[in-house]
This record gives sequence, C-alpha cells and structure tokens, in this order.
Amino acid sequence: MEKMERIIRTWVATQQEAQITEIVAEISGGQITLLNVVQGLGEYLTSDEDDMRSKGVSFLSAMLKKSSSDSFSRQAVRVLTTFYCGKLDDPETILPSLQGLATLVAFPQFTSGDALEVAKAILAHVTMKALTVHPRYAVFSILDTLVSNHRESLKTMGKDFLAGYLNIADGEKDPRNLLLAFSIVRVLLIEFDISSYVESFFDITFCYFPITFRPPPDDPYGITSDQLKEKLLGCLSATPVFGQLGIDLFVEKLTAGSPVTKRDTLRALQVCLPVYGSSTAETNSKKLWNCLRLEIFQPVDVETEDSALSATQALVKTLYDGQDTQIDDVKGFARTTTQECLDILKQPEKSQARHAIKTICTLLSTTSSVSRYVVAKAIPHLVGLFQNPEEIANRDSIVSHLADLTEALRKSPLVVSGEGNLASLKDETLGVFVVALKAFSSRRSALRGLMSMIETGGLITDEELGFIVHSVNEVILDDEDDEETSDTLVGLLTSLSATSAQHITDGTLPLLFIALPDEAPNRDSPIEISKYRRVLQLLERLCVQPILFETLVIRLSAKLDILFSRSGDTEDTEPIAAYAHSLLQTLSRVLVVKVEAEHVDVPKYLELLAIPLYKLFVSSALKRPGGIATNERLLVAAGKVVSSVVRVLPTRRQEEFVKGLFALYWNGVTDVIDIGHNKLPEGGRFTPFESPPLANLVSLLAAAALQLRQEVPLLWDDPNDRLKCVLVWSVNEAQNELQRDSMLHIVASTVNKRVGDLRPFLDEKLPEFWEEYVKNKEVPAAARKNALNAWLWVVKGVLTRGDPRALSLTENVFDLFSDEAINWDAASSIGKIAAPTEVLTKTNYAATKFLAIQKFTNGLLPRLMKNAQGSTDPAVQTAHLFGLSSLIRVIHKATYAHEMPALMPLLLRGLNLPDNEIRAGVIDTLITTTDPSSKDNELVSKYASSLVSVMLKNAKAKDMPSSAVRVAALRYISILPSVVRYDVLHPQKATVIRELSACLDDPRRVVRDEAVYARTKW
Repeated sequence: MEKMERIIRTWVATQQEAQITEIVAEISGGQITLLNVVQGLGEYLTSDEDDMRSKGVSFLSAMLKKSSSDSFSRQAVRVLTTFYCGKLDDPETILPSLQGLATLVAFPQFTSGDALEVAKAILAHVTMKALTVHPRYAVFSILDTLVSNHRESLKTMGKDFLAGYLNIADGEKDPRNLLLAFSIVRVLLIEFDISSYVESFFDITFCYFPITFRPPPDDPYGITSDQLKEKLLGCLSATPVFGQLGIDLFVEKLTAGSPVTKRDTLRALQVCLPVYGSSTAETNSKKLWNCLRLEIFQPVDVETEDSALSATQALVKTLYDGQDTQIDDVKGFARTTTQECLDILKQPEKSQARHAIKTICTLLSTTSSVSRYVVAKAIPHLVGLFQNPEEIANRDSIVSHLADLTEALRKSPLVVSGEGNLASLKDETLGVFVVALKAFSSRRSALRGLMSMIETGGLITDEELGFIVHSVNEVILDDEDDEETSDTLVGLLTSLSATSAQHITDGTLPLLFIALPDEAPNRDSPIEISKYRRVLQLLERLCVQPILFETLVIRLSAKLDILFSRSGDTEDTEPIAAYAHSLLQTLSRVLVVKVEAEHVDVPKYLELLAIPLYKLFVSSALKRPGGIATNERLLVAAGKVVSSVVRVLPTRRQEEFVKGLFALYWNGVTDVIDIGHNKLPEGGRFTPFESPPLANLVSLLAAAALQLRQEVPLLWDDPNDRLKCVLVWSVNEAQNELQRDSMLHIVASTVNKRVGDLRPFLDEKLPEFWEEYVKNKEVPAAARKNALNAWLWVVKGVLTRGDPRALSLTENVFDLFSDEAINWDAASSIGKIAAPTEVLTKTNYAATKFLAIQKFTNGLLPRLMKNAQGSTDPAVQTAHLFGLSSLIRVIHKATYAHEMPALMPLLLRGLNLPDNEIRAGVIDTLITTTDPSSKDNELVSKYASSLVSVMLKNAKAKDMPSSAVRVAALRYISILPSVVRYDVLHPQKATVIRELSACLDDPRRVVRDEAVYARTKW
C-alpha cells in the first residue's frame, strides 16, 4: 500500500507515464485492486484544491486507458461509471471524467443500464459551449460508442435523448468532432423516431452544407475535406423526411453557388434523390430540371456538366424505378426531356446539340422503360436527319451524334441484361454508318459507331461483320485520312481480328498485300514509299493473332526473297535495302507484341522465319559479297526478328540451334540452315571470320547467342581459347562497330551466364590479353582502344552478376590513367562499365544481382574523388576527374547524394573538360540533384556565383558547339532562381540577363526557347 501511495505521489508531482505503467502492471498481476487504487487516491479525489482533485481523477482515467478490460469486474465498472458521472458537474474534473468514461463505455462489462446513466449524466451536466475542443471530442466519442453498442437502451429515453443530443451537437465546428457528430446523426436519423424534431435535425446537418473546410498545413489529425463531405452526405441521404427541405436547399445552392458548391450540390442530389423517393422527385422535377438544364447546356466546366448529367440520371431513375411500361406509356419528365433534346438536335451542327445528345445518352442508362423509349425516339430521328437531302452539309455532325448514342448503348448496363439495345433499329443504324464511311469528314465518327455496334454483345451477326469489313476495306488505303482516323480504322479491324480473324484473312489482308510492291520504289517516288509504309503499319497492327501472323510471315518472306534476288540487278541498292528494312521491322514489331502476350505459336517460327532469314542472308552474301545482305541496318532488323524467336525456345531447342550456328560460322557447316527447296550456292564457303565481306553477318550470330538461357552449356569445344580468339578478332580483324560489338556482346553474355566454367579464361587468358593488347605500348593506339573496349565488356559481364572480380578487373584500367595514348579512353570506360545495357538483362536470361552496380560504384567513388583533387600528376588528376564525371553521369542520384558537398567542386571542374558528352552529363547531374521543392539547397547557394559563370559560358554558341550542352546549361540557369535566395543571386542578375540576350540569337530553335524561358525566370 505504501508503495502504491508513493507511486501516486510521484505521478502527481511529475505526471510521467512510468508511474501509470507500473500501477497497471501491479493490477494486471493481481498485486493490487481497483479498490486499493481508489483508497490511495482518496485524499486527491476529495481534495478541496481544484488542481489536486483534477490530478486525482486524471490519474484514475490514465490508469484506466492503459489497463486491459479483463482487469476489471462488472462491479468495478459499475462503481467507476457512477463515480465519473458524479464528477461531470465539477468544472475542474469534467475533462478527466469524460476521458475515463470514453475508455469505460467500450468495456464489455459496461451494460445498457450504465449506458442510460452516462447518457443522462452527460445531457444533464455537460454544457458544450462552455468546453474547449478536447472535452467536446470526448463527449462525442462517448456518445458515438453508446449509439453503436447500446442504441436500444437509448431509444427508451425517447424525446429526452434526441432533444439533449440536438443541444449538444448545435454549433459544433471542429472537424474532428464533426466526423463523430455526423456518424451519430446518421444512426439517429435511420433508427430513431425523429418525427417531432425533423426541422431541428435538418438545421444541425444541412447547416454544414456545402463543406468548405480546408485542412491546415501539418494537420496532426489528417482530416480531409473529402472525409467530411462523405460523412455529411451520409446524413443528408439518411431519411426521406428531409426530402422537400433538402430539395429546396439544393435548388438554392445551384442557383447562387460557386462551381465547387454546384458540384457538391449535384453530387448530393445524385445520392439523396433515390432516398427522398419518387413522390418528392416528381413534385420537384420541373424545378430541378431548370437548374440541371442550365449546368448541362451552359456549363462552366466539363466536371460540373458531368455532375449535372449524373444528377439527371439519378432523377430519372428515382422517377421511373420499378416501372416496366411500354414505349408509348412513358410519360412525364423522361418524355418531355427527350422531346426537348430531339428538338435541339434538329439543328445538329449547333453547339447545343452536343449537350442534347449527352443528355439523351445519359437517359439510356436509367431504367429499362426509359431506355427503350429514348432508343425508339432518338435513333429514327437521327437517321431521318441523315437521310434528309437538306441536311447533307450537316451529316458529319449527325453521324457523330449517332455514334455517341451507340457508344452509350454499348456502355449501358441495361444492354448487358438484354434491355434497351437497338436490335430492332440495327439495319437503319448500320446503313447510316456504312454510307458515312465514304465521306472523309464523317469517317471517324462512322468508325466509332461501327466499333460500338460490333462490341455490343449479340447485336451484329457474322454475315454483317463480313459486310462491315468489306465496307472498311473500300476506304482502308485512302490517303486523305489523318492519323487519328487511321488509328480508329485500324482499331476497328484489330478488334475484329481478335474475334473474327477469318474476315480479315479473306478480305483485308489480300487487299493490303496487293498494295505492297514486289519491287522497291525509286528514291524519287515519295508517294509510293509513303504508301507501302502505311500498308506495313496497318499490317503490323492487324496481324498479331496466330492465323493472321502466319499469313504475314509467308507473304513478307516472299517479298524479301524477291528483293534479295533482284538486288544484284541495280547499282543503287539503297531503295531495295530501305524497303527490305521496313519489311523486317514490321515482322520484328509484331513478334515483340506476340512475345509480350506469350503467344504459344512463336517457337514454330524458328523453322518458318528465323532459319529462312539466316539462309537468305548467307546465300545472298555468298552470291554477292558486299550486297544488301551485308547492309548493317538490314542485319540489325533481322537480328531483332531472330532474337524474339530464339528467346522463347525451350532450353534444348536453343542449344541445338545455336550449336548449329556456331558450326556454320566457325566451320562453314551449313546443316542448320540448309532446309527448304532453295539451295545454297555451290562452291561458296561461309567463313565470316576469314572473309571481310561476310563479317557483318556475325551480328546475326549474336542475335541468337544472346538469348541463350543460363542452363544451356558452353557450345565450344575449347571455350577458354575461343573466347580469347574472339577478343583478339575484335581488336585486329573487326572492321566496324557492328562486327566488334556483336562478338563482344557474345563474350560478355557467355562470361555472365557461365562464369563458373571459364576460370582458365578469367585467370589466364584474359590477363594475357591485357598484357598483349591493352598495356603493350607497341600496339597502335587505335587497336589498344579497341582492346580496352573488349576488356570492359568482360568486366560488365562479371559485374552484372555481382561477381567481386569486377572491381579487381577494373583496377587494371586505373593503371592506364598515366598513359597519354589512351588515358582519356580509360577514364571514360569507368562510366561505360557501370552504364546500363540492353545486352545483359533478365529478358536475355542474364545473371543479374540486385545492387551490384551500387556496390561497384561505392567502391570506386572514394578513389576517383581522392585522386581527382589530390594526385600530384596533373594528367592523372584530370583523368580521374574525367572518370568521375563519366561515372556520375550513368549512376542513380541516391548512390552519390551523400557525397555532393565534396563532389560539387569536382563537378564544376568537370564542366571544363573537353568532352561535350561528359559536360552535358555533368549538367544533367546538377539538374537532378537540384530540387526546387527542397528546403535544403545551401550547397547550391554556396556555389551560386561559380555555377552561374560556368553555365553562361557553356550556353553560348561561340564557346560551346554542342547544342545539347547549351540546352542543359540554360535549363540549369532557369532553375537557379527557384532554389537560391534572391539576395545571393541579385548581384548576378544584370550579367545573366545581358548574357542570355546573346543566346536568343542561337542558330538552334530549341536553344532559343530555353534562353527565353531562362531569361523570363531571371
């Protein structure tokens, strides 16, 4: 007992949580009881001093809040309830008493009798207007719990409880309290008899409408305006007895309110009308329509118009809900409104007609009877207008309105249930759209309408689908169509290809394939070139489905065979190469879509497409070395086709195919591609690594090899020696970037996927290669640069999989920073190693490790930063700065953000490096790290003067030939006023505005635009 009294005295003196926690632990453990606590608090609970008495009750309430309800018996809860109710008439103890009751009423031992006692005590002794926010919140919390758990007991209080609550809730303004008040009121309105207090409840709820609350900054409670609106809306729509009173208020707000108020009112109407009932809606329909019509036909904005349409829809549903009448029996509001809109549509070209058709479309999703009536009246009306010779000039508007109508029918939930669709008027509607297709002005709308009819389930028969396809085919190649119309047309055919591919196969594809020439148009035939490109774009969109794609492959492969066979008949092969490239690009793009959609038919195109492409290129290259078969653009496009197909092959099939390719490329064994009736030329041997004219074809080997899964074993008999030979070939024999990169990609991919099998290569062959070709100064500089590039691709291979050898291999690169012949290339390779690549990705089955690049850069950054400012050799120092700039340019901001104070002076020095690409990258880094919304930009302010000076230098055409650098510099200049204080930048203002004037005469428009914007900001 003494211990407990000591704890209580300590709490009264310090009011710390530790004492409360200790008492709660004692009660939970059974060492003390509630009676002991009350006895210990005796002198405080009955003290004549207000402060002591308040602290005594506060201790008891705090202890109650931290305790488990299991620690208290029913008798204890009863005693505490009586105690707290008795303290509510004491101004000094009312707040802690309410806090204790707020905890107590949620206990399972708290009974209905206790609820009545608490409710009566609160209604009798609590004067809300005399209390601050927190006690009022406690009152609402108690009442909310009582209404939730003991409403039946509260109902026995009858009018006393309702009158008392009205008095408590009157005038409340705190948003946290209002959330609880609205929840309580909704229950009272729904479950209590409020017939004697209708107007009073209306006053304490509708007085808050509309909610204009805007949460203050850093609101600790996080209450939003939307939360209050939803809670209040629940009250407004809780009972039909508010009907007439609510409608009158809503009309008033619609008449004189702001756009925001109008939208809130329209939203309230949409929710409340179904509750208020059809009788109230019918009585006020004319008055409401006058307000709604104004917002629909003379809208202040689109959002308000949409809200008014939704409210109109709710009104019609309320009026006609449950009525299943015939078309001629629809009376009243729906009939008059429909007729009013149809009268407006007699002038379809007017702006009001757009609002009229929106209203009609809204009515389609109301009730079955109204929907049938509107369809029966609106469609014949529009069809009649279309057929009227006097309205020929307005046909595009009429078709647009009819398309809107059919689209609304498709979206209507009533159509799904078989109601309200246009089955009986299908022929007339379809006829209008087919005729409208012929005219360019109405074609887009006609296509929209046809699309809606097709997508309406069960409306269009298969025969009619064929008729639609035939009609579309007649205009498919019309050159007058703009891009949007063309997209709509292709979208319609694409939709059909997914469900009725046969119609496309029989009707559309033959037409398109006939439009493709067998011979490439000449350079001076832009119309013919544009035509075949448009046809290929159409085929690309249409031929995704398996049956259509197979036809596409057959027909385009035949075109390619013809082009390659005739390429030797002319000296100017560029038009042939361009046409062939377009054909290959089309196949490639469709395959990408099919692979992403996981179509199961893709693997079969190894035999039907990929292998024939290899055969076509190899055969043509052997017949005509240096012909279009060695064209780089064609090989890249063909490689994309091969990659898509090989990527989806199973492991075993990949192994067999690529092993055959290796035999073809290294040994000249043609078995893998020697299929089909076309034979390879006799006497010719395919040796791309020995014959320079054939070397470009190694890109096709890489296209397949990069797609190998990690489970595919090494396909060389001597992989370690072979990989070194490939590196050497890339240095000494490769004639262009395509050849070099293709083989190095194979090396990087192989090392990445099978590093465990290549220890001799990494430990012996690779160091030999470094000594012989990279470090050896007797080797020509160009060859050494190529060898360094080969080295970095090996490093990328091991780095991507998170192998620690990446850092040790990179160490060799730092040794070259003092080598004047290749130090700049060595420095730039640091960034290239860390740069992302499309070669070593999960898509290509590469072994990748999360955060591998970040760990790598964390290991390099300190060394680069240290030597960029501390090296005694100026050349080495500059090389480290170059390497640092190249690395920063390719890594994520989070990797180096913590180093920005030390990096900033180095980045400023990087802006004086001779490499323009590095300069642009440094400025992009500065832009990324300078956040206008951040409050912490002291670092930028510190270097503001230097930044302004160096950016102005890089923004002038006479000092900086690269437009990319000039644009980046101007963008950074425009950011500075947003992040640096005015007093810091003001001394620079006159200079900046004067210097930017020179940039306004820059020869590049994009630079001039940035200069204008930057000058405006300053």
